[in-house]
Amino acid sequence: MTERNDMPASRALPAPALRMRALRARPADAVRRAERTGLMLQLAAPLIWIPQAGLLAHAVGAIAAGASADAALMPALGIALLGFLRAGCDAAGARLSFRAARAELSRLRAEATRALAARSPLDLDRPASGLAASVLAEQAEAVVPYLARFRPARMKASLLPLVLLAFVLPISWLAGIILLVTAPLIPLFMALIGLQAKAASEAQLVEMGSMNGFLLDRLRGLATIRGLGAVDATARRLRADAESLRTRTMAVLRIAFLSSAVLELFAAVGVALVAAYIGLFLLGMLDVGATGQPFGLAGGLFMLLLAPTFYEPLRELAAAWHDRAAGQAAIEALERLAAPGETLPGQTLLGADDAPHTDTAFAAPAVRVEGLGFRHGAGAAVFDGFDLTVAPGEHVALFAPSGAGKSTLIALIAGLAAPQAGRVLIDGEALTPASAARLRARMAYIGQKPHIFAGTLARNVALGRPRVDHAAVRAALQAARLDAVAARRGPAPVGEAGRGLSGGEALRLALARLAATPEAGLILADEPTAHLDATTAQEVTEGLLVLAQGRTLIIATHDPALAARMDRVVTLAAEDRP
Repeated sequence: MTERNDMPASRALPAPALRMRALRARPADAVRRAERTGLMLQLAAPLIWIPQAGLLAHAVGAIAAGASADAALMPALGIALLGFLRAGCDAAGARLSFRAARAELSRLRAEATRALAARSPLDLDRPASGLAASVLAEQAEAVVPYLARFRPARMKASLLPLVLLAFVLPISWLAGIILLVTAPLIPLFMALIGLQAKAASEAQLVEMGSMNGFLLDRLRGLATIRGLGAVDATARRLRADAESLRTRTMAVLRIAFLSSAVLELFAAVGVALVAAYIGLFLLGMLDVGATGQPFGLAGGLFMLLLAPTFYEPLRELAAAWHDRAAGQAAIEALERLAAPGETLPGQTLLGADDAPHTDTAFAAPAVRVEGLGFRHGAGAAVFDGFDLTVAPGEHVALFAPSGAGKSTLIALIAGLAAPQAGRVLIDGEALTPASAARLRARMAYIGQKPHIFAGTLARNVALGRPRVDHAAVRAALQAARLDAVAARRGPAPVGEAGRGLSGGEALRLALARLAATPEAGLILADEPTAHLDATTAQEVTEGLLVLAQGRTLIIATHDPALAARMDRVVTLAAEDRP
């Protein structure tokens, strides 16, 4: 390790007080209550058919026995009122189940987003952005039909047939046996087909995520692809992926249609057997199967009306079986995104109103690195026993060629990754999971290519922070010498990733964000003048030094002109590392 150009440090200032606001809790109890209420209403709706069938069978039996048509008026009125009640219960239950399913999907998405936000940028196992976007935006929607349709159908299939059977057995034990024998065939075939459906759905989701990730990566590098003449090869690869996705999607649909056809057949056969038995019994050609007294037309019609309802929840479950396969595959994909990985120390997911901030101006902290050890995955150690001390208000350049560990050291000081050995101290306080979020609130990080969001320059400066008002944004743009650009553009938005801005303007926008962050006493800059021409690099350097007055500044660079402007230069060389 070589050090040169030592300069006296500025005076240390006391650390500012930080405030944290608690996250608002999700009303999970209300969601669960809505889900239970929706399930109960959807179960009650088909049960109302039992008194409707009883009234209808009684009216038909009375008319067949010689009663006048007036005898059917009251049963008809009762059937109509029960019909309205049944429709209302079914609609309200479906609406509540849908809302509960959307709330659960929002929770799963929030957990996955929180986990992705907490993953370190240096994590080699971090999911690709295209895959993550595909799972969160597209595949996750399969969770709603699974929760809103399959779960109610499963509950009705497990309870409703037993209730209907309890009304059929007192009339005819043989009809009950017919229902009991034919009913298990439907769940059996559902289970057999469901195994294949789930595997097909998982393969479809994997293929969809892979294709979306490939497409996003290629769109990002479209200029490079054109420059290398690889447009045709990329198009052929995308066409092959689309064909593979089409094949897997058709396999899922083929299984879904096949299962529906088979299960409809078994349900129709079961109803036909019950109808044949009742007809033969009423014609006197079969005199067995009645429980107690022989049943008449009213009893036979009542059982015949209940038979389709007996199979209906099983058929509904079969129709929603594909939703189960797709929903479970989507939930597993979301859980994989939410799985813990290499996270940022002390990372929390905060809203704009909850972000830790200070009410006072910055205080330049001291930075000390002691016995630092770090390696990427199973690779060679980047640092082993590395030490560095930066005084409060000192400007230090980490000078080295590419690949020497400058950016990694900046990331470790910023708490973007946890060191495997040693520690980082900010004003004498160790950067630990318990203190990282609070200490990071005193830092400002400027990368080689600051991310620019789609929106106006003002919104890109404010970043949704309520305390950064219009006056603060204007002052920040002036401090970064970006006010002329803002006036020229007016309300015109900037494209995603800074489309419409030059490289120098994007760096000055990062400086404007710094100017709007008065609590940042420590500035960490990673190659701020890389990929810039000499004139633009000089402008960015001047703007950075103006904003860094009175603050601690650590810059990773291989630009000799920028390094010469610092108080001290720390040279990282390959021979300094093991």
